Amino acid sequence: MAQQVVGIADCKVSRDPADQLVTYALGSCIAVMVWDQASKTGGMLHFMLPESGLDKKKAEQTPYMFADTGVPLLFQRVYGLGGQKRNLIVRIAGGAQVMDSGGVFNIGKRNHLAVKKLLWKEGVLVHAENVGGMVSRTVRMDLVTGRMTIREPGVPEYEVPARMAFKAERPTAVPAG
Repeated sequence: MAQQVVGIADCKVSRDPADQLVTYALGSCIAVMVWDQASKTGGMLHFMLPESGLDKKKAEQTPYMFADTGVPLLFQRVYGLGGQKRNLIVRIAGGAQVMDSGGVFNIGKRNHLAVKKLLWKEGVLVHAENVGGMVSRTVRMDLVTGRMTIREPGVPEYEVPARMAFKAERPTAVPAG
């Protein structure tokens, strides 16, 4: 299996069945994962901030840094490889409060709200989410099965099924493997 690493402010898409998309150490950032179950096309975005209006020049240089510029590009790229909106399974993860324990900036919460609002406006259903809390996450998505797994410090890797959603608490999901 070929591992495609999605860095911070990065996006990868593929329809290669041998690919697995992975992003490491999601803190307040959010990973948006889309997978077309018919074409086995998928993509992952790792964005840092909710709105590009904070720095227009930075948004032009690094559009995947922001939810409002990165999310539409992720979907365009998946559609460009043959993915279709009606077939998509969409999952999100991250949005923790790892370096702002006092909740002064609430970047994770703002990121989560921004992505949910964008997807809602486009009529896209979120099939699963693992957001909030105070721990970082590593997220993997297999392009053959669409299976998404998460690893958190001190917890064995676990799967997040497509119809499961939870926030801020440790999951009771199915262990991976």
